[in-house]
Amino acid sequence: MPTLLDTRTPSELRHPEKRNRPDSPIQRKPEWIRVRAPSGPGYAQTLSIVRENRLTTVCEEAGCPNIAECWSQKHATMMIMGEVCTRACSFCNVRTGLPSPLDDDEPRRVGDAVARMGLSHVVITSVDRDDLEDGGADHFARTIAAIRAASPGTTVEVLTPDFLRKAGAAERVIDAAPDVFNHNLETVPRLYLSIRPGARYYHSLRLLERVKERAPDQFTKSGIMVGLGETRQEVMQVMDDMRSAGIDFITIGQYLQPTRKHAVVDRFVTPEEFEGYAVAARAKGFLMVSASPLTRSSHHAGDDFARLKAARIAAKGQGGAS
Repeated sequence: MPTLLDTRTPSELRHPEKRNRPDSPIQRKPEWIRVRAPSGPGYAQTLSIVRENRLTTVCEEAGCPNIAECWSQKHATMMIMGEVCTRACSFCNVRTGLPSPLDDDEPRRVGDAVARMGLSHVVITSVDRDDLEDGGADHFARTIAAIRAASPGTTVEVLTPDFLRKAGAAERVIDAAPDVFNHNLETVPRLYLSIRPGARYYHSLRLLERVKERAPDQFTKSGIMVGLGETRQEVMQVMDDMRSAGIDFITIGQYLQPTRKHAVVDRFVTPEEFEGYAVAARAKGFLMVSASPLTRSSHHAGDDFARLKAARIAAKGQGGAS
């Protein structure tokens, strides 16, 4: 594995005290990151199905800026295993605490909702459940099976926790055969202590590598946020680490501070810089790249999956990597 970089941005050197201060003001967003308010019949229908099936969505819990666009097209990312997370990442707006016991009927309700919405592709994610022996891996597997039973034509993408110290958990999800296995690295390794303190960078990287070892044809995907104080050199190193682990699809998006209690935005990365990251990622051999201010792991996931399959076929035709 590559050596951790030990660099700091000029902003951090000038203001080392500002990260995670509870009274840090939320910066005004630049023009290129504004989004419209939720509305319209498609949005209302998605909301109705979510409520009727007593489902939780990461779209709402994490305050995703793309909720209006996605829900108006009847796209939603289901968040299973409750609304309370056992981790306290400084970038995330999901509540931290002691979660409730698992709802055994949830997988069936998710499958029913997917069928009612007529989804061709669905993303299933979850809170971290360090309180469970398997981290919730079996619940993921049961949810995948329920979706396949209720809507056989739907492709399934999972966005999983890291299953840290949960022997055999990742393998349980891999063996359930999701079409895409996604686990986000979130940020560069130097910032893990302040941004993702309950996780370990190389554990997350190794998790994704194990997917390829166990199921070579399963697509792997991972994403990071920028604007947290990382350097371009560090982002390039993360890309190299991802490619060494065989990751097919990288997403890069702008970090947005949910509340004053969360990590502050170091800066807003320009659309031109995002395009530079996209060019570099494609040159490094990723099958798919999504890099823009509003990119999120599940944004346009269905369309991206179709392009991902086409990219693999094209790469194999040219004698390239999977």
